[in-house]
Amino acid sequence: MTIGIPRALIYWKRPGFWESFFENLGCKVLLSPKTNKEIVEKGVKAADPETCFSFKVFWGHLLWLDEKCDFVFVPCLKTNKEKLEYCPKFFGLPDLAKILVKTPILTEVFDARKEKFEKTLKKIGKKLNKSQTKIQEAIKIALFKEKEKKEKQKKDFLEKIESTKPKIVLVSHQYNLYDDYVNLRTKEKLEKLGAEVIFIDEVPIGEARNEIYPKFHWEFAKEIMEKIQAILNYPAVCGIAGAIEISSFQCGCDAVLKEFVEKAFKNSKIPFLYLIIDEQTGEAGLQTRLEAFMDTL
Repeated sequence: MTIGIPRALIYWKRPGFWESFFENLGCKVLLSPKTNKEIVEKGVKAADPETCFSFKVFWGHLLWLDEKCDFVFVPCLKTNKEKLEYCPKFFGLPDLAKILVKTPILTEVFDARKEKFEKTLKKIGKKLNKSQTKIQEAIKIALFKEKEKKEKQKKDFLEKIESTKPKIVLVSHQYNLYDDYVNLRTKEKLEKLGAEVIFIDEVPIGEARNEIYPKFHWEFAKEIMEKIQAILNYPAVCGIAGAIEISSFQCGCDAVLKEFVEKAFKNSKIPFLYLIIDEQTGEAGLQTRLEAFMDTL
């Protein structure tokens, strides 16, 4: 049995976790390739005009997997363990996916208001006719590998924060930060300009949190603002030269969050640049803006 996983959007919420979970259940995993021109074009054609760019990319990955596997895994993410909601468009992904592709959609609703994450995972295992013992073992291994990955990420962050290069913080959703095609290799471009790039997702959050921002009901908004607060309170904050936020065109949630992100950095006298990306964004224009931003620093 082969499970297809689109390498976009919700995949980046827990990269590596789902492959490990399904493989340890005894399934083969087919991960769609890295985002490319063909995938984006497929997604743009299939998507509603008002859909944000990140969702268009997801549809492209979904269509690439169609008829290449037994099931395509598209979970419905509703709330996290803190009872905060994910993007509202996440809720309808499985239903829309069923309309777009012929391959059966493997899905389950992850709603922490109703049940724990592990319990929902067991439901997925049951749908694949796996034993309780097999499911428990797969969950245990996947969570352990995820923990190891986070520890390595923290170690990498500590090395970056001590770098003598000018440090640039990149703020965005994981699915924009880690997809080089979507963000037009912003990290690579900045590194060539002599910067040490830190993804906001890499920043560890301490136990003591003094919230200096509004209470959000969006999972990603609270997470991003917590991490911004954490890095701004970090002892080496004086080494942060600038911050750049990357947003997908037509992301309604980002339109609200952007004001708080910008204010947080500007209150700390850190230069801030806001970039909007979509399928029409050109590399030359982005390169010029990044060069100008680095020159101002």
